[in-house]
Amino acid sequence: MYRFLLTPRWWGINVFAVLAIPFCIFMGSWQLSRFEDRVDTHQQQEDRSARAKTAAARPLERLLPVDKVTSGRQASARGRYDTGHQLLVPARTLKDKHGERQGFYVLNLLRTDGGKALPVVRGWLPGDAGTKADTAKVPAPPKGEVTVTGALQASENQGTDGVQAGGGLAPGQLGMISAASLVNIVPYEVYDAWITLTDTQAPLRAVPPAAVEGSGLDLKAFQNLGYTGEWFVFAGFVVFMWFRLFRRDTEAAKDVALGIVVEVEAGGEGRDQGQGQGQGSGMAAGPGEDGLGRDEGSGEGQGEAARAGKA
Repeated sequence: MYRFLLTPRWWGINVFAVLAIPFCIFMGSWQLSRFEDRVDTHQQQEDRSARAKTAAARPLERLLPVDKVTSGRQASARGRYDTGHQLLVPARTLKDKHGERQGFYVLNLLRTDGGKALPVVRGWLPGDAGTKADTAKVPAPPKGEVTVTGALQASENQGTDGVQAGGGLAPGQLGMISAASLVNIVPYEVYDAWITLTDTQAPLRAVPPAAVEGSGLDLKAFQNLGYTGEWFVFAGFVVFMWFRLFRRDTEAAKDVALGIVVEVEAGGEGRDQGQGQGQGSGMAAGPGEDGLGRDEGSGEGQGEAARAGKA
């Protein structure tokens, strides 16, 4: 009954199923591991951020370059603020008890003893960076040599929230906090990093450090979880289709064994129709021909008998 499994068609089906099912399971497991890695990274980053808030500040040079481990750590640097290059970073939101509010960052460059300058976000103010009434509230940076302490951050890129990389900003505004965007504004070297101050001057508000790129539970993480489900569904679909085809061919083999074949039944119907047509033609032609013959014979006989009587 199951000899059909040895046909070339079923050899192809079996080989496909044997290869497709493990492949789908492997891909689903791999996507699940990617999601779990993102969850672990997110948890580790939250733990590091919590420890960084209470840890003692370390010199800036010891924390560079910025990576997933050093991002968010408390860094300290000593130098003088460049008061001639105060920049405003527009269209930045900050959460508070009233929800998210639109405002701008206040950024100054700290000229360190090493010669390079460190971008320092002194704080955030609500309002529009292009309005004089709002920018007039910005306090002047401290004069003289100062020591600043804040959360270390990596340079922003075009994918960072709030970044305006298209240009078209007014003078004195900066769309992206990065060494690449500052190199054409100031005549000295800039660190490929920046810090956000923990203690700010009123009415400035401290800007919380941003999470490391790729460490949060963003859309990509949940895409990995969705792909996991899709691959396992594909594996189940292959199993379902294999059993469906197997059941169909098994029932067809049983029908052949019992003599119930569709082609034979169709041939029988054809023979029945032929016999019926033949019988119908015979019945229609026979009586008509016989009747005409009998009528003509009877008429001729009667005519001859009448002529003989007259004679």
